[in-house]
Amino acid sequence: MAYIGLGANLGDAGATLRQALLELAASPGIAACEASPFYRTAPVDAGGPDFVNAVARLRTTLAPLALLDLLQALEHRHGRERPYRNAPRTLDLDLLLYGDRVMHDPRLTLPHPRLHERAFVLRPLLDLAPGLVLAQGPAAALLTGLGGQAIERLP
Repeated sequence: MAYIGLGANLGDAGATLRQALLELAASPGIAACEASPFYRTAPVDAGGPDFVNAVARLRTTLAPLALLDLLQALEHRHGRERPYRNAPRTLDLDLLLYGDRVMHDPRLTLPHPRLHERAFVLRPLLDLAPGLVLAQGPAAALLTGLGGQAIERLP
C-alpha cells in the first residue's frame, strides 16, 4: 500500500484534485485508488490562498521511484510550476508512505520527512488508516499536537 498526499491552491483546486485522482486510478501499475475526504487548510511555511488537501491510498505494482515519476508527470500535466520553494501550486502530489519502506534517495525520502508535522497530511491519512503508527508515534496523537494548524473538512 502506498499513500499519496494531494494538494492544490491555485485555480479550481477541488476539481483539480478530483481529476488527478481519476487520472491516478487509470494509470498503468495502479490497481486501486481510494481517496480521503477533502479538507481546506491554510498554507504551512508558504503563502497564497488556502489549500484543498486529501490523501489517496494506492495498491500499486510500481516501484517507489517509478511511482514518483508518475506523480511528477501528473503534476506537470496540470500545470505545476516550481518558481521557488513552497510556491502556490495547481497540483502537488507527494509520496508519503510506501508500505513499510524506508528510503533515502536524492530524489525521494520515505516515509515523507515532514508528514508527522502536517495536519493537512495526518487528518486525511487517518481517514484511510485510523490506527496508523509512524516512527514518531501514533498518527492520531501526533495530529492532536498540531492544534495550531487549522483544518476544515469540506462537504
